[in-house]
Amino acid sequence: MKTIRIILVLLVLAVAAAVGLGGYVLSRGFSARDEPSGAEAFISRRLRRMAIPGKSRELKNPVQASPEVLSRATAHFADHCATCHGNDGRGNTLMGRGLYPKPPDMTEPSTQNLTDGEIYYIIENGIRFTGMPAFGEEPGNDKDPESWDLVHFIRHLPRMTSEEVEQMKPMNPKSPSELAKEEEIRKFLQGEDTPPAENNHEHHH
Repeated sequence: MKTIRIILVLLVLAVAAAVGLGGYVLSRGFSARDEPSGAEAFISRRLRRMAIPGKSRELKNPVQASPEVLSRATAHFADHCATCHGNDGRGNTLMGRGLYPKPPDMTEPSTQNLTDGEIYYIIENGIRFTGMPAFGEEPGNDKDPESWDLVHFIRHLPRMTSEEVEQMKPMNPKSPSELAKEEEIRKFLQGEDTPPAENNHEHHH
């Protein structure tokens, strides 16, 4: 009888918590601009860790660190990852600010304290219910050299200099308007077209 009473109390508390959480969410709306609450961030980090298989957490980076590896990873990150994460890995970008949850500041302990295997697993498999996609081409592959290169780059983020961040800018993807402007300039320099007009109505964020 006592056990049944305890179960009922727990059920009532669970329902009350769910109703309270639902009311809280509805009162705030579903805007992606909001920052997750401290409790939500805490729970999501724990769930993320639990979702990574123990075998993957224990993986060691098979790629030896070197200037060449860091150079390759820098170019890869700038082209594939910086749109959301920023060249400095802090996530303060137009795309990053529009996601929910926001990309983490990867220079902080919440990322740097992850094992190499955990970082690799996240790159390869993504994280559900976030903007982080799975970049791995084959499920279960733990030998993708490009992803292991990126693990070295992520480890380097806390030590990045402003000069390194600046050098990455030419490697970032360009928008269609930027590509069109470059093409206008190229044609003008080759005598194929009139000087490119200044577009005072270009949309900036």
